[in-house]
Amino acid sequence: MTDHLTRTDNSASPQRRYAVLLPSSPRGARRARRLAVDQLRCWDVAFESAAYVVAELASNAVRHGRLAGRDFRLTLALLGGSPGATLRIEVSDARAECLPDTRPRTPGVDDESGRGLLLVDALADRWGAVAQPVPGKTVWAELDLAQAPPG
Repeated sequence: MTDHLTRTDNSASPQRRYAVLLPSSPRGARRARRLAVDQLRCWDVAFESAAYVVAELASNAVRHGRLAGRDFRLTLALLGGSPGATLRIEVSDARAECLPDTRPRTPGVDDESGRGLLLVDALADRWGAVAQPVPGKTVWAELDLAQAPPG
């Protein structure tokens, strides 16, 4: 799979990078959130908003991107320096045909799903999705870190 750790404005390579393959299961999605929080604590980076974003993207990878026998990948990267550092979160799965709409719709009152990407849209400074050449996709979100203290 191609490494898609490039900022949308093509500046700055990662200062720190963490990547892990996880099973495409609810347990794998929960583990993604826990591992992300642990890693961000090690980096002394604010993790509360990031934890919600990771949880949603991992959950979507399991729900909409699962193929039997294929894992999903969580990647965290710190881009730029302080001040002005950015945390980039990427979740890659095996289903390119299931790209999310980057203009989330507001779900109806009785809808049982469809709120997660609204949360990502509210917490992330930028987010999007790209199809991969080996069938698959990466959904990414960037959080500008200068705005919040760690924790």
